[in-house]
Amino acid sequence: MQRFVGYYRVSTKGQGRSGLGLESQQSSVRSFITGRGILVGEYTEVESGAISRRDRLDAALACCRREKAILVIAKLDRLARNVRFITQLMEGGVEFVAVDMPTANKLTIHIIAAIAEHERDLISQRTKDALAAAKARGVVLGNPRLDRIRAEGCRARAIKADEFAKRIYPFCLALRKAGANTLMDIALGLNRAGVLTQRSKSWTPAGVRNVMIRARRVSPSTLP
Repeated sequence: MQRFVGYYRVSTKGQGRSGLGLESQQSSVRSFITGRGILVGEYTEVESGAISRRDRLDAALACCRREKAILVIAKLDRLARNVRFITQLMEGGVEFVAVDMPTANKLTIHIIAAIAEHERDLISQRTKDALAAAKARGVVLGNPRLDRIRAEGCRARAIKADEFAKRIYPFCLALRKAGANTLMDIALGLNRAGVLTQRSKSWTPAGVRNVMIRARRVSPSTLP
């Protein structure tokens, strides 16, 4: 009978104490294992997804090797949003499966992880760029020139939307090449990677279509 080890991660100590998010992960993993084999161990980590060093994950992997078991996680983003970390895990000799993507192959997992890592790295840079642009325009809190500021704000938002579309477009194509044949499939891939829309929402097929159309419109000569 196949043996499994469950691995759960929550991002804060408060979530760890309250069980927020943990019970949902446990329920997903246990339901997945039912009828497939037996659960021989469970490990819970309280840590940030951006940090690669995790003692409880190391213990879970050791248990997998010892028990010849498969590591099971509820969602791919619970494991890591770091391509290098995912690569090391995949090359470490332990088989693992994400409940939300049980049939994903190695290429798909690499693409999903790459999207999540790329978007995470851009968050701080986008914030810095926005602040720098506002400062260059002389925008300060309480500025009475509201009409001009609002007009500049609209132009700035349009530029940011164009840049966002151009960044997301290659990942949409990569997901399509990995087997995401519909707009819904691409939207699900982005959501599973933890990538949010420009408005910090979940992706929908319409949102994917709009961002791809926008990307082609702003860079028709450089995008396929």
